[in-house]
Amino acid sequence: MALTVAAAFNEFNEIIKPTQATRDKVYERRDNVAKVLRDAFPSSSDVDYRSTKIIGSLGRNTAIRPVSDIDLLTHLHVDPDLWSRKYSANSTEFLYRVRRTLNATSTVEKIGARGQAVRLFYADGLEVDVAAVVKYNTGGYGIPDGSGGWLRTDPVKHEEHLNKINGRVDGDLKKIIRFVKQWNKAHSSHLGSFHLEMLVARTFEWSLGNDSRDALEEFFRRNRNNLSVQDPASYSGDLSSGMTWLAQGAARAAMENAYTRAVAANKAEVYGNHKEAIRLWRIILGSNFPNYG
Repeated sequence: MALTVAAAFNEFNEIIKPTQATRDKVYERRDNVAKVLRDAFPSSSDVDYRSTKIIGSLGRNTAIRPVSDIDLLTHLHVDPDLWSRKYSANSTEFLYRVRRTLNATSTVEKIGARGQAVRLFYADGLEVDVAAVVKYNTGGYGIPDGSGGWLRTDPVKHEEHLNKINGRVDGDLKKIIRFVKQWNKAHSSHLGSFHLEMLVARTFEWSLGNDSRDALEEFFRRNRNNLSVQDPASYSGDLSSGMTWLAQGAARAAMENAYTRAVAANKAEVYGNHKEAIRLWRIILGSNFPNYG
């Protein structure tokens, strides 16, 4: 409950961002999985462990509640001869070797493969996806594409890109991203998480004020008719290209509606009608947004 729009947004931010207890559990689980992988793929092996890093929304500090899975980028170095003979044209076998090894060495009750990653299931529901990758000398990482081939990506560069913009604009870009993700979640999740992050980064690439309400209005205004944005690592191209024409239309319509309401909410706040402004923001951002009072 809040009496001003600013107070409502401050409260909302605390409601949707992961708690410190959750983050502590994430780091603990990362360390435990990394130890298992390090032991399972020693330096003497033809596939040896190099590093593990939290990626995805948790790694970029843009996750919203509830947190149900952890994405780990695990770099494994493959002996060149083995790579040529077995894995360069068969990423599925590489993935299943990781799964078999973890099954034999991990105390986790259930381990499965999902096409691109190995999933570790835990009783508390906080699952871990191990994205086992190889590092290319020419840049980026190779990850199984789910069909036996390899997909080039670079989550490290994605994180660096976002952090660079966040530092440049001297604002809390990641807080705006969390708000936008909550809007997306409240309105049928038409857009992917990473796609949204890059749209926000493009919108505020050079400047971001300290008013979240103005920032959200600007985000909806600038992106309601332009969902195209490039992968900053240059491997996936236009992030909207995987959306169907119908999905793009639904996303644009949802963004147009959000823009119309954001304009009205900000006008209501200017005129001192915080109750109406909060009502409108609650429609935009969903039922987790505080009520007036």
